[in-house]
Amino acid sequence: MAGPTHTTDAWVLAKRPPSDVFQTLTLFSVVDGAVLALQRLSKKATPVSALDLFDEASLVLEAPTQGQAFFVKEARILQRRSGIGRSYDSLRLASAFASLVARNPVAEDSRGDVYALLRLSFDAFANSERPDIVYLKSVYRFCRDEGYPLKQAWAPTLPPADRETLAEVLNQPLEKQSADARIVARLQRKLDDYLRGETEILLD
Repeated sequence: MAGPTHTTDAWVLAKRPPSDVFQTLTLFSVVDGAVLALQRLSKKATPVSALDLFDEASLVLEAPTQGQAFFVKEARILQRRSGIGRSYDSLRLASAFASLVARNPVAEDSRGDVYALLRLSFDAFANSERPDIVYLKSVYRFCRDEGYPLKQAWAPTLPPADRETLAEVLNQPLEKQSADARIVARLQRKLDDYLRGETEILLD
């Protein structure tokens, strides 16, 4: 017996290697949060109907009657961010941020903000020459919006020069960014260390 269906817009956060019949996806939507979904593979499917990593799509999902995975009954691609794949670092860091969102439960009343953040982040990864800055800004904003006092508890522990660079990274538009990549990498390591030691955010 088929389960109930609903329509929702969703991001594709992860893809597993396909089986002969199904592609397993991790989706994020305002309605469901992060969920597993199975999309049936078909030789008759057009390229646009097969969901890809970082796609935003309008979906008809069938709820599972057993197990945990939804079934993708219909899919219409709203936007495909193929630009992310043109740079190894953009692809690597966009995938890392998508995995971070998929790994950490998001409260129902925060899902709309996270959905919007994913749009901003994936757009930036697709177009910016500084994926390291995009990733730092994205992780910072995600964790801040999840309620962690990064500005009050983490930023003050940084040396003054690093605090100045952090403020520039967080507040300046990407096209005006000129922060040294080594300093950005150091800030990312320090933020990761804080998140692992002082929060419940799952980075790995």
